[in-house]
Amino acid sequence: MPRPVLYAIVCGSPASRDVGTLVGLAQEAGWDVCVVASPDALKFLDIPRLAAQTGHPVRHQYKFPGEPDLLPTADGMIVAPATVNTINKWAAGIADTLALGLVVEGVGMRLPIIALPFTNRAMAKHPAFPESIEKLRSWGVTVLFGDDVLELHEPGQGDNHLREFPWHLTLKALEARPEVRARQTAGDDIG
Repeated sequence: MPRPVLYAIVCGSPASRDVGTLVGLAQEAGWDVCVVASPDALKFLDIPRLAAQTGHPVRHQYKFPGEPDLLPTADGMIVAPATVNTINKWAAGIADTLALGLVVEGVGMRLPIIALPFTNRAMAKHPAFPESIEKLRSWGVTVLFGDDVLELHEPGQGDNHLREFPWHLTLKALEARPEVRARQTAGDDIG
């Protein structure tokens, strides 16, 4: 049975620098990982290193009509770090970047999707943000958010909290989803 495909979708946050941690954890758990970046995430990524680690190109733009897909089809997605911008646009159904287009489509396809926001206390207090989180949750997205997951920091202090980013919780939450457990069980039965 082929390895399931995970899209690790990263947003314009300094925490994106360490997405290789998630890639390694997911590969150890048997996932074929593809990294998809929002345009603002690119400034934080070592694209050649991630392409070598995953064996896939790091995608960040829609392909031209008629071009073949460069990535295999996703079986699940992790959006981490998810910015306030991404969460709010996603909940509004805006697909103006490849990363947003994939997660908007992923909701419609009922893929298992985990999101882990990384933001500061002030941005998290904007009324649209908690409303967007609740919308995503009501549509089946697992949103890991709250001080029990990752304590919010003060504006301008995000770089001091990058080491605390709990990449492992995203993979744990994905593998706890019933549809992922069912696939893993079916794979165990075959092997």
